[in-house]
Amino acid sequence: MPKLTIRSDSGEKTSHDLVEERMTIGRSPENSICLDDISVSSRHAELTMAGNVCHLKDLGSTNGTLVNGEPITIAVQLRAGDRVRFGKVDAYYEREVEGDARPLPRLEEVEARPAESSARPVDFANASPFLNRTKEKDHTRTAVFAAAAIALLAFIGSMIAVFFMMQPPAP
Repeated sequence: MPKLTIRSDSGEKTSHDLVEERMTIGRSPENSICLDDISVSSRHAELTMAGNVCHLKDLGSTNGTLVNGEPITIAVQLRAGDRVRFGKVDAYYEREVEGDARPLPRLEEVEARPAESSARPVDFANASPFLNRTKEKDHTRTAVFAAAAIALLAFIGSMIAVFFMMQPPAP
């Protein structure tokens, strides 16, 4: 069952079971949870229960409502352990775990042994999720690159020959 635990200035804690669908919090005695503190507005906040979910909404209070140190302006869902502050009054939201709460399994030790062999299994093909790409030889492409390389070498050779054949003019 969800609870809202109010902590007073003296350190005394008061728990309120959240059993009603809609509960109001404030200084006025008409509220479901009455907080006798001048920092709390007469109608400060509202808790709405929908199944196991609890929403908290500030009702335009003077000093505001904080959840985990953050001011709220719209309804927020409370989670177990949330710290709530109504004006200067501290509270926290608690919720018991419902359902089948089974203990964790007992931890057992496992003996680690090195592998007997490190050879690849005979039926092993490839661990990659991608298929192997087979490269097909493109003879036309190879011929074009070879012709371009020969033409480039011929051009460079002719430029070198022209450079060495040039003679400075005679005086």
